[in-house]
Amino acid sequence: MSKLLIRAESDSDILGIREVNIEAFSDHPISQHTEHLIVDALRAEGALAVSLVAIDDGRVLGHVAFSRAVVGNAGNGWYLLGPLAVSPACQGRGIGSALVEAGLSEIRSHGAAGCVLVGDPGYYGRFGFATFSHLEYEGVPHEYVLGLRFADAEPTGCIRAHDAFLVGPESDGGNV
Repeated sequence: MSKLLIRAESDSDILGIREVNIEAFSDHPISQHTEHLIVDALRAEGALAVSLVAIDDGRVLGHVAFSRAVVGNAGNGWYLLGPLAVSPACQGRGIGSALVEAGLSEIRSHGAAGCVLVGDPGYYGRFGFATFSHLEYEGVPHEYVLGLRFADAEPTGCIRAHDAFLVGPESDGGNV
């Protein structure tokens, strides 16, 4: 791998982003294999608050999306991290971590109150994400609903993500 570049997505990255999301989640045991569709829908709705790619030698090796979310009755300022995807051949090299750290830095600069996600606490704990006693995401076991607060307010209540997260696999027709 030459020098890895983390930057905002451009129009020329869209196919690579789609492909890396399909590849990264193809064997994931709890994926509905809709991550690429979620990113496409967020983009189409103008709801990608932050969309970063990891590029090496002109190729998209990873991608992370951040969109605005509502957490309980809290005001504005919460973001949802996801999906995060890294090409399976490149996992374990710090690409995902670099994407998450750059994205968190970006949303902090936007004045975010914090960030929430559904994911592996073992992985996301390294960035400061943790469970909160009253943070929920409908249908997801509590231990996988994580938050990271940037201000004093603790994330409390049900996370409401953008409707793009409701997209089903039948929306795609299997196209890459």
